[in-house]
Amino acid sequence: MARLAAPIVVVQVGLMMMGVVDAAIVGRYSGEGLAAVALGNVYFNSIVTLGHGTLMALDPLISQAVGARDQPAIERSIQRGLVLCAILSIPLSLLLLPGEELLSLLNQPPAVVPVAAAWARVSIPGVLPYLGFIALRQTVQAFALVRPVVVAVLIGNFANVLLDLGLVFGKFGFPQMGAVGSGWATTISRWLMAIVLLWGCRNALVPYLRRWSREDLAFAPLWRMIRIGFPIGLSLWIEFMAFSVALVLVGTLGVNQLAGHQITIMLAALTYMVPLGVSAAAAVLVGQAVGRGDPEAARREASAALACGIAFMSVTAIILIACAPWLARVFTPDPGIITAATALIPIAGVFQIVDGIQGVSSGILRGAGDTRVPMFSNLAGYSLVALPLGAWLCFSLGMGAPGIWWGLCAGLAAVALLLGWRVHRIIGGDLRRLSA
Repeated sequence: MARLAAPIVVVQVGLMMMGVVDAAIVGRYSGEGLAAVALGNVYFNSIVTLGHGTLMALDPLISQAVGARDQPAIERSIQRGLVLCAILSIPLSLLLLPGEELLSLLNQPPAVVPVAAAWARVSIPGVLPYLGFIALRQTVQAFALVRPVVVAVLIGNFANVLLDLGLVFGKFGFPQMGAVGSGWATTISRWLMAIVLLWGCRNALVPYLRRWSREDLAFAPLWRMIRIGFPIGLSLWIEFMAFSVALVLVGTLGVNQLAGHQITIMLAALTYMVPLGVSAAAAVLVGQAVGRGDPEAARREASAALACGIAFMSVTAIILIACAPWLARVFTPDPGIITAATALIPIAGVFQIVDGIQGVSSGILRGAGDTRVPMFSNLAGYSLVALPLGAWLCFSLGMGAPGIWWGLCAGLAAVALLLGWRVHRIIGGDLRRLSA
């Protein structure tokens, strides 16, 4: 479990670093540009996350087919996954066009909206390679082949840094484009990552891409894949939007509170990369065990995944709780922001373990072919517990930003409880192979 999860964690961190680098470089160009890139990123991710999650239907379909050594099923799943990439890229791209209108409806700063909308528009050519990279990544992960993904992400990050410097500031012979230049840099880097990944895993994939037929375009199996994957996409979207709403609520409390919130969310996101990697490894190994009809192995893999996730997050919980002031000073020398972040970081430490449980459990369930219950669990945990409780603690009881974070902590605990119960029921029961 750890051997498979470790390179996946590197990939997750690498993908996250592209956004961090964009923000860091544009932030040195202008403050308004930084705000525009942040807003454009939220807009892009709120749209594309649904497609990203839908393609994660490939996790159980391919891993279980690999476990069963069902070559025709592997071939059909890979080909239909690529067809689905092309289909999903069209509506998702269209939703990125009306940026000015949508962002203005949200009462965003008038000086920022045009640049954020332009950033989103130049990201449209990157939607197809982004989805293609996700589909290829889920496929090769199901084969436990992760090295090409790591190489593609490292090359993409290196190219993104150079392109950001060139297109934002006009270096290396590129035109100076400001914040919008970082959008072009990210789009080009996404194409590069998809091409490098396809080339790197060509030997594993070519045997499954040689024979195409009309069956690959049949509506019924494609719709079945969407029905399997859409709940995963909606789960990711619910979580993303919950933290986005939390950011908006904290933003009403002042600049220091918002900056402290951002520091805390970056730390929490960084630590979450490990259980996210373990979750992906669990989806592969549990799926393979289900595919070869070995329920005992599936239970062992599930237990190993939970052990890895809980052990790591227990360590990070201690670090975040014990070292909050020092961690805050790493990001800023401002005493007001340090005070705000120091109040929030230990709360993030408290929810580390439940965050790890819910993240790993979702991967276990995905490998077993259960995608709907995690969606309903996320919906219940965030919409019925996290946000209402956080808003009540923040505004009605006057707890401020810590109230929002205690609400998130309670919501994550509720999701972890629901998913942990579901893992116990599914893994302890009759495991059946999923089919599109």
